[in-house]
Amino acid sequence: MGLASYKITPQGKGWGVDHDGTVAGDYLTKEAAFEAAVAAASNAIKDGHEVQVLVPGKGAGGKPSLGTR
Repeated sequence: MGLASYKITPQGKGWGVDHDGTVAGDYLTKEAAFEAAVAAASNAIKDGHEVQVLVPGKGAGGKPSLGTR
């Protein structure tokens, strides 16, 4: 099995999840994007993949780390 990588990234006015070079979702908060990524990662684990979830630190993309302003 391969590597399933999920990266939380600024998307529009919110956050998205980059998986295999495609950004999906338009989540209001970084937490919401993280929860979506973890749900997808959980399914990838069940399929036997190695999983990586990357979340940028404080202030990435000029946005707050958690929640909304």
